[in-house]
Amino acid sequence: MFFILSKVLLIFILPFAWVSAFLLAALIVKKPHLKRRFFIISAVILLIFSNPFLFNRFANAWDIQPVPLTKPTYSCVIVLGGFSGPDANGNGFFNSAADRFIEGLKLVTTGKASHILISGGNGFLIPGSFRESTFAKSQLQLLKVPDSCIIAENRSRNTLENAAFSKTLLQEKHLQPPYLLVTSAFHMRRSLGIFKKEKIEVVPYPCNYLVSRGDFSLTEFIPSSEPLYRWEYYIKEVIGSVVNYFK
Repeated sequence: MFFILSKVLLIFILPFAWVSAFLLAALIVKKPHLKRRFFIISAVILLIFSNPFLFNRFANAWDIQPVPLTKPTYSCVIVLGGFSGPDANGNGFFNSAADRFIEGLKLVTTGKASHILISGGNGFLIPGSFRESTFAKSQLQLLKVPDSCIIAENRSRNTLENAAFSKTLLQEKHLQPPYLLVTSAFHMRRSLGIFKKEKIEVVPYPCNYLVSRGDFSLTEFIPSSEPLYRWEYYIKEVIGSVVNYFK
């Protein structure tokens, strides 16, 4: 039930939905002062969430930065799904978060981790036959990663299940912590909280940064559509972190 609610309610936390809702309200209401107020609110929301400066500062504060790897080799690198999906024919393809897969592959092929666990099933409300970890395993095999090093967890639909199901597999394989945890930088903070709750000791290995920690630029004050949709990632993470904390 929680999984279904999290998917259905997602639309109500998106900035574009707020802008659209107030614009629609402004078109529907008859009273001039309310119409004007709704137009102003919609414009203010649009200006705030299309501002690169505000987005970049928040993202830099929220993102988890890399930490030094103190061990020569870790028993396993856990790669959270979300980096691939099915096409119209049900075949897998990599998306904009493919850096998760790439960094996990690098860690296992360079000897920083002896095993790689891909955690990801199908997160759609109406799941088809596609399973992300199954697709990822086939790609690892094409890249000559030995089967003995690959662990595929193909049941999870969200991060809560990523942690719970991964814990079971790690215990079955008798792989000792700490483990390297690979996911996007914006998703790492919430993931660490969930894995900590499951009592899984992990070392964060963030990747797929949406913004750099570069110098300040005046162009950051020019409104852009890019922050508008990227805020969706962070709003979802903040609300998810709060919900998981109280759960």
